[in-house]
Amino acid sequence: MEVHDCFSISELIIYESLQISPVGRAGEDVDAGFYDLDGKIPCQSDGGLKCFGHPIGASGIHMAYEIYKQLQGKAQPEERQVKGDLSLGLTHSHGGICGSLVCCVGIFGNEL
Repeated sequence: MEVHDCFSISELIIYESLQISPVGRAGEDVDAGFYDLDGKIPCQSDGGLKCFGHPIGASGIHMAYEIYKQLQGKAQPEERQVKGDLSLGLTHSHGGICGSLVCCVGIFGNEL
C-alpha cells in the first residue's frame, strides 16, 4: 500500500479513513509494526512521498509505479521488496485546496 503521506498525521488519518485501523488506533498499529515492510499490510515500501521530494503533480503516478514494481517482485533496491506472493496493491492520493479536495484510491492486481 502507498498512501499520500504529505504530513505524518495524514498517513494515520488515511489508515483510519480506509477502515484498516479503527478510529483513533492507527498510531498503535504503526507502533505494533502492522504497516512495516514485514507487517500484515506493508505501507510506504519506498519510504513515502517525502523521500522523493513530494513531486506534487507526479505523486500519484510515483505511488502507482511503486505498487506495479512490488506486484512484479522487482522493487529496487531489493531490500524494499515486500516478501511473499503479492496479488493486490492499493494507492491513496489526495490534493486540492480547502473546499475543493480531490481523492483517488487505486486498487491494482496481478490476477486475471
